[in-house]
Amino acid sequence: MIRYVRDGGLWTATIDRPEKANSLTGEMLESLAAFAGEAAREARVLVLTGTGKVFSAGADLDEARAGLATSPLWERLSGAIAGAPILTIAALNGTLAGGAFGMALACDLRIAVPEARFFYPVMKLGFLPQPSDPPRLAALVGPARARMILMAGQKIPAEEALAWGLVDRIVPREALEETVEMLAEDARAARAAHVAAIKRMIG
Repeated sequence: MIRYVRDGGLWTATIDRPEKANSLTGEMLESLAAFAGEAAREARVLVLTGTGKVFSAGADLDEARAGLATSPLWERLSGAIAGAPILTIAALNGTLAGGAFGMALACDLRIAVPEARFFYPVMKLGFLPQPSDPPRLAALVGPARARMILMAGQKIPAEEALAWGLVDRIVPREALEETVEMLAEDARAARAAHVAAIKRMIG
């Protein structure tokens, strides 16, 4: 359900469950967190992407009813991504929803296709987002726009997300992989200490 590729300094995790809108189970979250931790030690660039027209709809519905929606696994995964001393890129092949938001917010760069939509319906569903997600979201788009997403439940189209700073670039679907490879090129070829030092300087 997740395909992993280790290609020199460029490591890619592809959520491959399109028949379920790439929704995530607890086992998948644990696997992604372990991969992110390994990439932090051995890679220069980590890319997260999905198969099909949805990046991820968040928690698997059956497991969400059993408590996955509020599991600390989401925070563990986003923390592993955010703490990695490498370049991290979310290649958003489609809509991003729910708990999967944390994965993208924890990345250094977010590249999206024009059809992508962004929403995080915690107000409607009656539970809190993971602790790190609201401050990361507010740091990107500002407090008022974070409230638009988290409190007013708005679905944000890609062009608006770009204007807000939620995504960094919009590219055609057929150019997504090429764009990510281009963005990864310099860091992929650099020394690990150099990548880590520049990321540390940015903060």
